[in-house]
Amino acid sequence: MKKIIFLAASSIILWSCKNNAENNKPTIDTTIQEKQQETHNETSEVIELNNGNKWLINIEMKPFITEGQKLVAEFLKTNNTDYKSLAKSLIEQNNLLIKSCTMTGKSHDELHKWLEPHLKLVEDLEATTDATKAKEIVSKIEQSYQSFGNFFE
Repeated sequence: MKKIIFLAASSIILWSCKNNAENNKPTIDTTIQEKQQETHNETSEVIELNNGNKWLINIEMKPFITEGQKLVAEFLKTNNTDYKSLAKSLIEQNNLLIKSCTMTGKSHDELHKWLEPHLKLVEDLEATTDATKAKEIVSKIEQSYQSFGNFFE
């Protein structure tokens, strides 16, 4: 039941976003996109670049992405094992990220291709009771943030 409520709330918040940012940044190597395609979840859509450039996200969203990245990096650096606490903190950052979204259009659509699998990973981390599985999920969350950096700025 908790998962259903979380997914419903996330869906409602995700669809309430509006536009504030668009494109036009330096190009990145297309091999990044190819690498992302190889490692991306089979059930997820492949994120496209903006004519070879990274997509811009609105500035209000950036602190929540940065904080999530820091939480995961610190967790891994210190060999922390309190996965539930990390999941709770990441859920908080994700909720703030979603609430701060004012994007629409293609950049918004591409962001959702990253965000939806990312939210699922955090949800899986919160739900797991197996420490080995949790460690694998944290690694995937770290990779998710790296993927974000390949396509968004």
